[in-house]
Amino acid sequence: MPVEQRDDQFEERLGSALRTAGGAFDVDRAALVAGGESRGRRLRTRRRTAVVSGALAIALVGVGGALVAPWGGDGTGQRAVGAGGTTVGPGDAVGTATPSPVSGAQLLSTFKGLLPDGGQFSDESARGTDARTGPYAYAVYDDGKGAAALSISLGRVEPGSVRARETTECPDRTLTPYDDCVSSTLSGGAVLRILKGYEYPDRRVDTKLWTADLVTPDGEHVAVMEWNAAAEKDAPISRAEPPLGSAQLKTLVTDPAWVRVIDAIPESTEVGTSPTPTSSPSVEGGSVVSTLTGLLPSGLDVVSTGGQETEYGYVVVDDGKGKSFVQVNVQPNMKDVEDQLFGPDRNPETLPDGTKVVVKEGNGDDKGLGLIMRTADTIRTDGMRVVVMAFNSGSQSTGPTRATPALTLDQLKAIATSPKWRELVPTTDSETTQG
Repeated sequence: MPVEQRDDQFEERLGSALRTAGGAFDVDRAALVAGGESRGRRLRTRRRTAVVSGALAIALVGVGGALVAPWGGDGTGQRAVGAGGTTVGPGDAVGTATPSPVSGAQLLSTFKGLLPDGGQFSDESARGTDARTGPYAYAVYDDGKGAAALSISLGRVEPGSVRARETTECPDRTLTPYDDCVSSTLSGGAVLRILKGYEYPDRRVDTKLWTADLVTPDGEHVAVMEWNAAAEKDAPISRAEPPLGSAQLKTLVTDPAWVRVIDAIPESTEVGTSPTPTSSPSVEGGSVVSTLTGLLPSGLDVVSTGGQETEYGYVVVDDGKGKSFVQVNVQPNMKDVEDQLFGPDRNPETLPDGTKVVVKEGNGDDKGLGLIMRTADTIRTDGMRVVVMAFNSGSQSTGPTRATPALTLDQLKAIATSPKWRELVPTTDSETTQG
């Protein structure tokens, strides 16, 4: 299936991320609704909801006919323009004429032209800069060593944002198993991450997925994905590794043609951009991890910890019987989905303070690994949701390391209902008044 279809199917991406992140979401559909986008985003390297892609080997010409440097060649993040040494950033008055749209055919032609010579192409598809879901190109490429699916996407991210950092940092191996990852800052300030991992984190099929993400100081985002199969999913492995090595991936994503394409994306296109900040309180990830660690029952050795910038944290514990993965999400403002998460069909328990609690033990994966997942899901009267999960494995993508999770359902419930979580969420004046 061409990658572009994935970009247009949010539900399929979210479900896949959640199944990877939280175990048996296919079994417990309520957990899928459970503010899942947040959890899925934090528990797995995001697959780029249209990150960026496409290429155009059109000369980047600025004022005076000089070639525009790709990612701020002077080290300032600005584009050098003109023979006189004038520089202009993306918002400067000089050279601000809106670039002409780039068609899907142009993107595809340039993308193919930048791949190694001598290969054969098939199953081609592309979108231009005026597409609602952003510019993108895809092709199956065979260099004589086996067919491989490749794609490239183009877009923007907010410079310095959480998304920009997540896109260019090497992920936590506990959450995202991979073979190799290198993140480096290039001259001019652009950050490049090359990640060599797998389509399926649980390795039930050894389809390799290698990605290269480049984010410039101005927020241009170029993303390349390649597989060692003729499709990302449901295709037999056709070669030992994807066709492009690290050096070739770097050359491809840093080609100056991409700036021209990204500049031609209309500002109204939402694909690949960071979400607009809201006034919702944010729970700092480090505090989530430290609070979870402090609430663990005695007798557990903390082997490792980790998390994300907001809302999510995990610990791996061992009571002498093997490693057990324990994760928590702290999600403010979930009142709008309370009926879905804690409806009568889930038989919630209501505590004296009005907190609703659902505890459950069940299958921890849908891949036949044999994982067991225990869950305590809670929501306060103000809509703050805390859900804690424990597995009988040291991660969510590997087989069991013990017979059952290290924490009982009662222990998980005690952690999830602790008043300590309330301290992590800033209160409003109205909440303080209500007591």
